[in-house]
Amino acid sequence: MPSPEKSLAASPNASSQGPLAGLKVLELGQLIAGPFAAKTLADFGADIIKIETPGAGDPLRKWRLLKDGTSVWWQVQSRNKRSVALDLKSPEAQAIVRQLALDADVLIENFRPGAMEGWGLGPDELLALNPRLIMLRISGYGQTGPYRDKPGFGVVAEAMSGLRHLTAEPGRVPVRVGVSIGDTLAALHGVIGILLAMQERQRSGKGQVIDVALYEAVFNCMESLLPEYSAFGAVRGAAGSALPGIAPSNAYLCKDGGYALVAGNGDSIFKRLMATIGRNDLGGDPALADNAGRVARVAEIDAAIGEWTLGLTVDEVLAALDKVSVPAGRIYTVADIAADPHYEARGMLDEVQMDDGSVLAVPGIVPKLSRTPGGHRRNAPQVGQDTDAVLREMGLSTEQIQALKDKGIVAGKDAIS
Repeated sequence: MPSPEKSLAASPNASSQGPLAGLKVLELGQLIAGPFAAKTLADFGADIIKIETPGAGDPLRKWRLLKDGTSVWWQVQSRNKRSVALDLKSPEAQAIVRQLALDADVLIENFRPGAMEGWGLGPDELLALNPRLIMLRISGYGQTGPYRDKPGFGVVAEAMSGLRHLTAEPGRVPVRVGVSIGDTLAALHGVIGILLAMQERQRSGKGQVIDVALYEAVFNCMESLLPEYSAFGAVRGAAGSALPGIAPSNAYLCKDGGYALVAGNGDSIFKRLMATIGRNDLGGDPALADNAGRVARVAEIDAAIGEWTLGLTVDEVLAALDKVSVPAGRIYTVADIAADPHYEARGMLDEVQMDDGSVLAVPGIVPKLSRTPGGHRRNAPQVGQDTDAVLREMGLSTEQIQALKDKGIVAGKDAIS
């Protein structure tokens, strides 16, 4: 992990003019999907104004492990953003959002369908005010269809997409992926949609609405699941650590109790793998020369590899396979990640200095751009930290801002500290 001596509140490689510098984004919503999309844009220079509820703010501030009362996850999800605390149920706060939308390039929201319309902030109203506005809407089931009004979280979307059906050992209860993968996939699809809409806006001068459903984002990553069912009636089931229809690719138990992941499913790779484990009889078998043949005898191949790995430690297996260029790896814990030299060399173990002077390790920026890289420019904000500054940018006087605070419509840092 990088040493504390080279840690800064803003990453030293942060670009002052990222590729999205000058892009103005309003983030409405909370928790994961919408905020992750905005975080991705923020990492590359976009000015994100995050609208939060006065007082508690985004519930993510209290999720998982807390440091000094705030989630350390918050420091990743909301870096590079500005926070404005508004009570969106108030007509005056809604008017502020409409005024902010007049000058915005993008608005991101992940409320249940109909919520924005109920506040007078739907696309009909906002695009009439600002025809160039691009509006990303992320919801469980999308803005249309018979399920649109149902509450939808990522875990439900992962199940509906078919993913949860595959994530288990055969015959055992399906398990969830240990992170909110449905929300994150939806967020990334939303970012793609924003960039596509920005490209089209250069030609037409017009904005548009991007409708991303959580279940559709996961379903888009389900590879050949549907066409296999259409063509053959095949319903793929859980396969544990194996990858059905591709062989060999599995996790194999080693002498020290760990597992080595081995992907020997390329034709020439398979031959090198079999030679390494002393099974040239399999490597030279014409019936196993391509993937289809290997899939038909995958149990035999897995047994041969598993017998070899049981006689070696994970380190010994990986060393042997590295020598012959067979893709293989170990199962990392976060402690392994934090100590890995490749993670460090790639800038994926960033460190930031918190307001109290302590140092926090956070994930680096993805993807890597050679000329205009993203970066950590400022720490995640306190609730309403930037309310006053943003309202002043809109032209409100100190007296007007204080009047809004007195009514409880907005909150600034001085009001909630």
